[in-house]
Amino acid sequence: MDFKNYKAIYLQIADRICDEILLGTYGEEERIPSVREYASVVEVNANTAMRAFDYLQSLQVIYNKRGIGYFVAVGAKGAILKLRKEMFLKDELEYFFKQLCSMNVSVVELSAMYNEYITNNHKQDIQ
Repeated sequence: MDFKNYKAIYLQIADRICDEILLGTYGEEERIPSVREYASVVEVNANTAMRAFDYLQSLQVIYNKRGIGYFVAVGAKGAILKLRKEMFLKDELEYFFKQLCSMNVSVVELSAMYNEYITNNHKQDIQ
């Protein structure tokens, strides 16, 4: 796995697991690889992978069955999407709006570009 410098590795691992859940690699109530197995796959220390698992467990995306392993929680996809939406609106949208203002992009221009995007790409996004 190629890690980025701007985000903690355990959060990048958590994002990857979330992506795999959203893509259906792991379904609700399905066991995910163990901490050691996952650490081996992404080539990190098991403690780093454990931190990602703990983080996801705190968000109720996964849960631990003692002695058996970690499983995807019921409603995990909804929880992931809710969290990502909140993070986007909180962290990225402000920067996006600042950029629009600095370039004098009007709401009308933005709306037209968004509508064009939806028209041209939305069918591809849902397939």
